[in-house]
Amino acid sequence: MKTKFGKLFLIPTTLGLNEPLEVLPISVKKAVEELNFFIVENEKSARRFIKKIAPRKSQPALRLFVLDKYTSEFESKSFIDPCFKGVNVGLLSEAGVPAIADPGANIVMMAHLKNVQVVPLVGPSSIILAMMGSGLNGQNFAFNGYLPIESTERKKKIKELEKWSKQNNQTQIFIETPYRNQKLFTELKNSLTPSTYLCIAADLTLNTEYIKTLTAKEWKTENIDLHKRPCIFIFHKY
Repeated sequence: MKTKFGKLFLIPTTLGLNEPLEVLPISVKKAVEELNFFIVENEKSARRFIKKIAPRKSQPALRLFVLDKYTSEFESKSFIDPCFKGVNVGLLSEAGVPAIADPGANIVMMAHLKNVQVVPLVGPSSIILAMMGSGLNGQNFAFNGYLPIESTERKKKIKELEKWSKQNNQTQIFIETPYRNQKLFTELKNSLTPSTYLCIAADLTLNTEYIKTLTAKEWKTENIDLHKRPCIFIFHKY
C-alpha cells in the first residue's frame, strides 16, 4: 500500500518580541504542537519561538533542518524527505511569514514538484501590514526587495521606480538593512519629487509601532529615528 505523503506547513512567527498569541491565530500554535520536523533559518531562535508558543513540547524530540545562505541546494532537497514517509514538516519563518522576503520559496516549489501538499498558515506579514496602513494604492503594488547599496545607483533606482509608479499607478515597496534605514530615509526625502507620497512603517505589531504617510516635501520637516528598527518603505507618485 502506498504511503500517504505528509504535508508542508508554512508557519509564520512574530515580527518582534511580543507574545505569539497576540498576533498569531490558535491554528499556528496547534500546528507547532503537532510537528517535530522543522525547516528553520536559525536553530537557536527557532527553538526559542517553539518553546514560547508550545511550552510543553519536548525540545529533544525536535528535528531542525537549517536553511540559510550557507545551505547547499543539494542539502536542502532532503529537507522534505520526511513527507515521503507520511510525516508533516513545518517551514518556520525567522520573522513574519515564510517565503515572502524570507527564505523558503525553493522548498515550497520543491514540495509542489514532488506532489507534497503545501499548507500556508495565517500570520503577520510586515509588507502587507505596511501596505494596508499606508493609504496608497493597494490594487496595484510591487515589492522590490532591497535597493542598491551604492549611493549613485540607489538614487538612479529610486527615480526609475518613481517614474514607473507614475506611469503605471503602481505603489512601490522595499526594505533595507535596519542599520541603513536612516541613510535611506534621508535619500528618499531628497531624491523623490516633493509631491510623491512616502510611507514609513516601523516596528509593526510592536508597542513602538509607527506608520505615517506624507509627501516627500512634508517629510523634510519630520525627525524620526529609524536606526535598527525593522522598517518598510513605500512610495507612490500620482
